[in-house]
Amino acid sequence: MSFILSPEEWEAVRLSLIVATRSLAISLGPAIGVAWVLTRYRFPGRALLDALVHLPLVVPPVVVGWGLLLLFGVRGPLGAPLDAWFGIRLVFTTAGATLATAVMSFPLIVRAIRLGLEGVDTGLEAAARTLGAGPLDRFVTVTLPLMAPGILAGAITAFAAGLGEFGAVITFAANVPGETQTLPLAIYAATQTPGGEAMAARLAGIAFALAITGLLLAEFIARRMRRVLGQE
Repeated sequence: MSFILSPEEWEAVRLSLIVATRSLAISLGPAIGVAWVLTRYRFPGRALLDALVHLPLVVPPVVVGWGLLLLFGVRGPLGAPLDAWFGIRLVFTTAGATLATAVMSFPLIVRAIRLGLEGVDTGLEAAARTLGAGPLDRFVTVTLPLMAPGILAGAITAFAAGLGEFGAVITFAANVPGETQTLPLAIYAATQTPGGEAMAARLAGIAFALAITGLLLAEFIARRMRRVLGQE
């Protein structure tokens, strides 16, 4: 790919892959837990939790980025102590771009995992309970393998979506080349530069190819897993 793209363009692609991978790593575990709670339990405030989880899907991404800026900015209620006590500054950094991407892709993972959980036969969990398996044992040995297709599909879909996140990232982390300028931000910068049409076209082609590959891979893995687990 380096012989097709310039070093600056390649840096944007590399940074996009890093941000998408890190955002998936920090959001996958919590997404599994939240999906489990929303699917298996009924409690006061469940509807509110469900709405908050899916909020990034229905509000403009710029609003999400603005909210993160208020919370994690250098003077924000979370950003100020992180900076003062631990020297961690998220705004205008790669870590900030990762956080913004994770927040935007989190609902996608939760929705996919919930669909997988809803297809799990609860009778199998009940049978494991009668055989003496505790809650953790039942989850690890029965539920988790059966919901694996949803987890994998959600993870790959969220990764592909993370590669294309724009609004929240540019609002919270800005558009700093080599630091926060991911692939969509580089495309935007190219369209604002005289004579940048060719660069924008090359980067758009890479973004399109990565997105299609991710979506096809998610569908392929989900189907294979369902066949292996006897769900098709």
